Amino acid sequence: MRQRLDPRYWQIGALTALLLYGVFVLRFEVTLLRAALIVATAVATQRLFTKDVRSAVISGLSIALLLRSNHFWVLILAAAIAVASKFVLRIKGKHVFNPTNFAIVLLIAATNDAWVSPGQWGNVAFFGFLIVCLGGLVVHRAERSDVTYAFIVFWSAIVAGRSLWLGEPLSIPLHRLENGALLLFTFFMISDPRTTPDSRAGRILFAALVALGAGYIQFRLFRTNGILWSLAITSFFTPVIDLVFRAERFVWNRSGGPQCEQPSLSFSS
Repeated sequence: MRQRLDPRYWQIGALTALLLYGVFVLRFEVTLLRAALIVATAVATQRLFTKDVRSAVISGLSIALLLRSNHFWVLILAAAIAVASKFVLRIKGKHVFNPTNFAIVLLIAATNDAWVSPGQWGNVAFFGFLIVCLGGLVVHRAERSDVTYAFIVFWSAIVAGRSLWLGEPLSIPLHRLENGALLLFTFFMISDPRTTPDSRAGRILFAALVALGAGYIQFRLFRTNGILWSLAITSFFTPVIDLVFRAERFVWNRSGGPQCEQPSLSFSS
């Protein structure tokens, strides 16, 4: 039987392609050297706990793509916190937070020198299409396409519904949805198979809660990065969702591919 390629390789390739596009075409405020050092920090931190560094590379690339700071040490610290949180913050062997999301939200909250700049991506239709294609490939192979598509449906409904309620033209919600950072979040962050609920029903509920929380934070509290804050907060409810909607837990097997185990047996990183 032919062995499936580890979906993390697909995600690493997709994120690397997006980073190169951002650096050379969109002129991101990050150099390849800085990005390499961020990834190296994530890998070095992972090596303190385990030899498998594939997830650490993904975390490092994600931070290089999303997080910005005037001080490089903030980005390095984010990479270390993201990876370390996977091993320190666990409930019954399962990660509590998406590592990248946790590190970004923590540093935004704790410092005055960390931010996410959604405008850096622009609204180029081609670039959005590229992210959708690459992201769709990743989530299908990681067997978490349900939470991705559920979130984008719920979030689109909230954004469009608010504009219709306010009598805004449809060009306004469409502009809000034509955002590279939103697509990165949807296809590469909320779809993390190690931090989403175990069951399909639980994941759809999780996506709805993240979307509703993001809408409240962004449109009622008028805070930026509502989806990032909402994902971090909603992650506290994942253990409860797993208790209500019981299912086998997702883990990476030793050969790298996805598989499911009973929750009590899962201690994979």
